Amino acid sequence: MTTLNIVDSMLSAKDCQDAADEWSKCCSDFLRMKNLIPTHYVFEISAEHLQWMTGFKEYPEFCAAMGIYSNKLILILYPMDEKGVRIPLESYPYNNLCELGQDLKLQETQQYTIVKNAILSKDLQNINKNADMAFPVSAQPVLPQDKAIEAIEKWRYEGLDWLYREYKENNGEGIFKKFYVPTADLCLSDSTLTGITCSFGLRYNDVYGKMLVTLIFISFRVDLQNAESAEIISNTYDWAKPCPPVCRIPDAGMNNW
Repeated sequence: MTTLNIVDSMLSAKDCQDAADEWSKCCSDFLRMKNLIPTHYVFEISAEHLQWMTGFKEYPEFCAAMGIYSNKLILILYPMDEKGVRIPLESYPYNNLCELGQDLKLQETQQYTIVKNAILSKDLQNINKNADMAFPVSAQPVLPQDKAIEAIEKWRYEGLDWLYREYKENNGEGIFKKFYVPTADLCLSDSTLTGITCSFGLRYNDVYGKMLVTLIFISFRVDLQNAESAEIISNTYDWAKPCPPVCRIPDAGMNNW
């Protein structure tokens, strides 16, 4: 694995645990949460962090754990093995929740094929003709752009209401502590990937029958327009499953970062 000059954005395993514990305690303090989470802030995953993660791309999932470090909300990234256990390392990359430095460009391109059908009768008369549009099928889980924007905007305007409700109903026990991210969805082998912006989003979950917070990952490539595939081309994906309620065994301890 390549050694990167990203020491300033790495935390020791002990500091990660302390940061996760601090966030768990904060979930029962709404005023502190409100100050830590401006709903228009995001996490920026740099190309250097993505390169670090590439060294662990053979593992099935990454975990994106919440923490508090230097009085800021942070996102801690760590790989998990096939049993759902964190890969033990001396340190792990983290990203501060921060204000966007520039506008985000979301792009989704769909290419369609027009299929024209015609039927000639036995006496060579055109008895039926129509034109159907064949819609593309994506080879990977793509979150349509309009749904991504809707979820992000819902978090922007209703995120604090969601946090307050969880705080009032069960003292914050139901507030997200971490998110699970399938490694395949991170597209770590894509040489054009330059960085990822993570935004919180809110959307309804049919299984749990309520609104859940998700992390929406917005990927950035060198040239989004340079694509020859007839499939959906998009820089917006929905990968993350929140814990709670989607917690795993043996990683399931919400306090086990």
